[in-house]
Amino acid sequence: MSWAAVIVLHRSRAHLARLLPTLDAPQLVVVDVGPDDGGAQLAAEHGATVIERRDNPGYGAANNAGLRHVTQPVTVLLNPDTIDHARVLPELARRASLPGLHAPRLLNEDGSVQRSAHPLPGTLGAFLPAALPRLPRALEVRAEPYKADRPRTVGWAIAAALAGPTQLIHFDERIHLFAEDMELCLRARQQGLKTYLHTDLSLTHTGGHSVTSEPFAQLAQNRHDVIQRRLGSGPARLDDAAQILTFALRTYKGRREREQLAAALKLRR
Repeated sequence: MSWAAVIVLHRSRAHLARLLPTLDAPQLVVVDVGPDDGGAQLAAEHGATVIERRDNPGYGAANNAGLRHVTQPVTVLLNPDTIDHARVLPELARRASLPGLHAPRLLNEDGSVQRSAHPLPGTLGAFLPAALPRLPRALEVRAEPYKADRPRTVGWAIAAALAGPTQLIHFDERIHLFAEDMELCLRARQQGLKTYLHTDLSLTHTGGHSVTSEPFAQLAQNRHDVIQRRLGSGPARLDDAAQILTFALRTYKGRREREQLAAALKLRR
């Protein structure tokens, strides 16, 4: 299967240096949106088509810029902080030739499974995570599909590693960062296309290197806006309530959960 990898860099040279030896894509397109740290040069030395956007137009817009240079029928979007130790990307690309969006399982460097795939937001099922960990296994996987033992469809998956027919992948450039992957998956769903989690294909994702802190307010606002735009006001309000309940029941865990709750509550004011 002929495919392309599109990678967006933002102060990512060190991570890219770990990814490239594990990546053998027939076409490689790299978009560097951060200060010049040598990442663009490293990508060029690896044979990539390199686009420099020092104005940082946003994650989605940067991917779109890269996609305009793709000549292959299938594209795999990759974060630079992923590593294909098991060489699963060619198989992911092969499966992604079928309609829909396709994601591998993402692992932390210690081998634990990341929360990279999620249920459809804005439904009554969105309240299930609030009941964890007291749910039966079947409902637990419905609430947190990244825990599934076998390949399955999901509501949406993060774009750290996401593949599909090139013509299908296009980001909403109104979103500078956060929730652009949810929007892409929900828009595909509106077109009758599913998002698949391939649990038998695993990729390491070190995660979060280009974000110095977690902007919970922006995350909450973008999530709300995307759900309202793609699913409607009712599902957006339902999801807001589910997020508030879930975070409220987790505030005992620490500051992070309390900040998430505060951000969710702010939307309802």
